[in-house]
Amino acid sequence: MAPSTKYLNNVLTSHHRHTGRGRAFSPRNGEGGGLSRGWICLIGMFVTLITGVVIWCASTTFRAMSDWMLYADNLLAALILSLPAILCRRVWVQLVMMVLVDIVWIANIMYCRTYFTGIPWESYFMVTNLLDFTASVRDAMRWEDIALPLVTMITGAWAYLTPASRKWPGRWLVVALTAAMAVVVWIGLLCRGGFYASYDKFAQSCYYSTCGLPTYTVVGHLAYNNMTTSKTDINLCKKKVLEWELQKEYSRPFVALSDTVARRKNLVILLLESFESWPLGATLPTGDGEVEITPYINSLLARPSTLYAPRMLTQVGAGRSIDAQLLLGCGMLPMLNSVYSMKAPDYDYPSLMKAMKQLKGGRSVLFTCDKPITWNQSVIGHAMGYDSLLFRDSWKMDELIGNPAKLSDGSFLRQCVEKLKAGSVLHGDEPFIMTFVTYSGHNPFRLPENFKDPRLKDAVKEMPEVLSDYIQMAHYTDSQLHTLIDYIQSRPDAAETVVLITGDHEGLASYRDDVRKDKKGAQLVDAGQHTPFILLNSPVGGRIDEVMGQIDVYPTLLSILGLEEYSWKGMGQNILAQPRAAVAISSMTGTVEGDTARISPDAMKNIRQARRVSDMKISNGL
Repeated sequence: MAPSTKYLNNVLTSHHRHTGRGRAFSPRNGEGGGLSRGWICLIGMFVTLITGVVIWCASTTFRAMSDWMLYADNLLAALILSLPAILCRRVWVQLVMMVLVDIVWIANIMYCRTYFTGIPWESYFMVTNLLDFTASVRDAMRWEDIALPLVTMITGAWAYLTPASRKWPGRWLVVALTAAMAVVVWIGLLCRGGFYASYDKFAQSCYYSTCGLPTYTVVGHLAYNNMTTSKTDINLCKKKVLEWELQKEYSRPFVALSDTVARRKNLVILLLESFESWPLGATLPTGDGEVEITPYINSLLARPSTLYAPRMLTQVGAGRSIDAQLLLGCGMLPMLNSVYSMKAPDYDYPSLMKAMKQLKGGRSVLFTCDKPITWNQSVIGHAMGYDSLLFRDSWKMDELIGNPAKLSDGSFLRQCVEKLKAGSVLHGDEPFIMTFVTYSGHNPFRLPENFKDPRLKDAVKEMPEVLSDYIQMAHYTDSQLHTLIDYIQSRPDAAETVVLITGDHEGLASYRDDVRKDKKGAQLVDAGQHTPFILLNSPVGGRIDEVMGQIDVYPTLLSILGLEEYSWKGMGQNILAQPRAAVAISSMTGTVEGDTARISPDAMKNIRQARRVSDMKISNGL
């Protein structure tokens, strides 16, 4: 090389080293303009969190996205979750973090589509239960969920295609940004009265009850759950519970039936999986007339001794089926942020079963085709006072429905009757309470072709698939009930036995709005989450069209069974007593149903506070 050329190159190299110019065009050093891998990782994490927020809000409400705190909290979360990758300068570390975030987000979104809330802390340790509900898990998936793993894949591709020589953001810079963002969030929370007060305001609102998790992230949701159950002063709780009970007695007193009304000695509860009210009495046109969805139940409703209330608002929480047993059998509302059977299995639950044993010396039996571990049913069944529990291993699995397959309603009820006829369940003529929990109606409501009624199958063929499936499943369950009811009504003690037919909770969940957009769906499907209250051989027959809650079942049965002397009267009201505060609140959405103008402010306040008081009682063993 000529001396003059060598000198010129040295000058240019020295100039570029000191000024930084020319790097954007240098293919050798790869440090051209654009984002480095570190910033890409941070952006990808923030986009992942916000994508989860958007999918969550699409299933609930977008109100949360108008709150600046949502973006501040999720930016802080993105900074914290990106720190490991930035500190060790490894893209794969960030991708692992993003995959974990995807899994947690998708799990909570799917859970919300059924339970209208995030996953409670203790439910993360119940992952083995998913083996029994794989079909329901698949049914909760939506195409939009794929957006989360797509963001992760795009982030990984973008980061690895970016030149590695581009300088990562300084470690101390990112730490400083994280600390600054934490200060912004902290000040925002102080202005709202603190984290607990701010989240609690969401939780207690019918419009914002689902906004807490996207605003304060999954970690914030779990923190609130923990604070709700641990941030208690036992003496203060006792005081609040006592004040609530006194206020209830004043504003909504327990009223027993008149002495002239005959009481019943025995109780049978048929708890039908996901059974709603709207199919009852409904007919569908066919080529040769009309077909009833529930012809057998319709015939029972026509009897003068049947008491029917079609507008019973389901009030279950995250525990769904097991919550129904708490509401109906114990007269208590679900816990605020936990599943009671997992959180407080050793609580001394007051119940109809214990009232029967204490006052009449009766016997109580629970029949279910679930496993003992499902929702901790074995432990909680004994805690509620059942003397005998018959689980999955008590039955011959000879006719299966569902995925995973479980015993069909037809086989289950037939085998129940066989055991009762054999005399191995009840003892002599002592009073009894028997609860039968069916399974076939569990979502996704897939009935085998050979179980379908051809006439009904033809009538629903042009409906949305989930509506068609639900109607055919309801029709099938209805067709099997006669097996048990015919037996109960043939027993020598039939005149002394009252039979309750009801659903454990609504069934359509997040499908309801979409189904009602269909013309036929809008004509059939109830906008509300109602399950029927059907009482056969009731001492008072007729129909009650006013709203009632599942919490009202316990005091009604307590009075019908002549157990009024039992100390725990429940949190609801006897629906046969007048006047009655015909108002109910959904535990899942917080919506209020009924005519609030007709009840006193004290009664309305008492109703609104009931669930929090129930949580206090269970959490603190009161």
